[in-house]
Amino acid sequence: MENLRIELPERVDRIITILQKHGYEAYAVGGCVRDSILGRAPMDWDITTSAMPKETKALFTKTFDTGIEHGTVTVMMGEEGFEVTTYRIDGEYEDCRHPSEVTFTRNLREDLLRRDFTINAMAYNEKDGLVDIFGGIQDLRAGVIRCVGDAAERFSEDALRILRGVRFAAQLGFEIEGETREAMRMLAPMLERISAERIQAELVKLLVSGRPELLRDAYELGLTRIFLPEFDRIMETEQETPHHMYSVGEHTLRAMGNIRADKVLRLTMLLHDMGKPALKTVDGDGVAHFKKHAVRSREIAKNVLKRLKFDNDTMNKVTRLVFYHDYRMPAAAGNVRRAMNKIGRELFPLYIEVRRADILAQSMYQREEKVKNLKETERLYREIVQAGQCVSLKELAVSGKDLIEAGMKPGKEMGDCLNELLDLVIDDPEKNVKEELLRIVLLSSRE
Repeated sequence: MENLRIELPERVDRIITILQKHGYEAYAVGGCVRDSILGRAPMDWDITTSAMPKETKALFTKTFDTGIEHGTVTVMMGEEGFEVTTYRIDGEYEDCRHPSEVTFTRNLREDLLRRDFTINAMAYNEKDGLVDIFGGIQDLRAGVIRCVGDAAERFSEDALRILRGVRFAAQLGFEIEGETREAMRMLAPMLERISAERIQAELVKLLVSGRPELLRDAYELGLTRIFLPEFDRIMETEQETPHHMYSVGEHTLRAMGNIRADKVLRLTMLLHDMGKPALKTVDGDGVAHFKKHAVRSREIAKNVLKRLKFDNDTMNKVTRLVFYHDYRMPAAAGNVRRAMNKIGRELFPLYIEVRRADILAQSMYQREEKVKNLKETERLYREIVQAGQCVSLKELAVSGKDLIEAGMKPGKEMGDCLNELLDLVIDDPEKNVKEELLRIVLLSSRE
């Protein structure tokens, strides 16, 4: 027991108190206890109890059977639902993820023993204070990720815990304890049996954490070899060029750290140079080249995102940004409008962020010129947006309907005409006036 006070939400405390008044034990448990001690706002409040599911249901007016076979009942308090789970002992884990059966118990220690890491195996209520059987509070204070009991057993039960351990280290800024780390390395191949959706969820949490560079740990422990072998290839690819001072992989890790913690942006930086290993050539002076790597990187990014079951919107944005991550131009208004047309008005500010993160993860060679070019490009972009200048067909002052009314037949010729008008307007925004564009169409039809 630890003399430490946690401010429980009123509804959580009410559920616990009702269970206690009827002779049952009940505690807030797991991540909510960990986050409260760390001064973080918990996302969810989970409650564990010695009451059997039927006994819990009998005490509350509105409940849902959300996972009753595993002992979980959702108790409604007003419009808010709280998961209340009976203490349990997990049976054999046949698929490295889920127990084939669970046995309910009245013993809190047995319930906490089945949890993954010591920092997630603490329970709390107002009456007993903090219940910490496995040294979670010491590990929290020392900044350590350590398995409850035998690490190999915990990972054999649920292989996803191997990746979760790295993810927690990245989110919390902790280090992974030695035996836990060795068990991760030894049992890494078990990740092959985990679904792509589960891997994706953990990977995204790691990438948008404060330390996305801990993906390096996942590589060193042999985890990425299982679910992201493309990352292993870039970690093993050097860049003998004045523009770079790191391997492709180290450059990638630094680029991720240079960009804000947004899913699309971090995934873009993870995948932007994946095409380099296959396209690497070295000239007679020993300088490496990676010609057209953006095209190959887009292909690989699409394959990776599909394999990890990402949604289409994320896939479309990331692959587009990967393709254009190295798109450079002299900073002139016409060039910026043309780039906005190619990349898309919505994605263009993200493209600016991607390029900045990329530049800052390169060597100092020509960095000043690169940064200056990017700043000027961004300034011009803001001016173009503020002036409401046309960069796409939907912003063009004439439409297909206008051209039909002017006597043009629908078809390829009309599409070509609209694209020519758009080219004209991108070069000279002042021409984006309906009467002026129709006059140009009329003149060209007479020639």
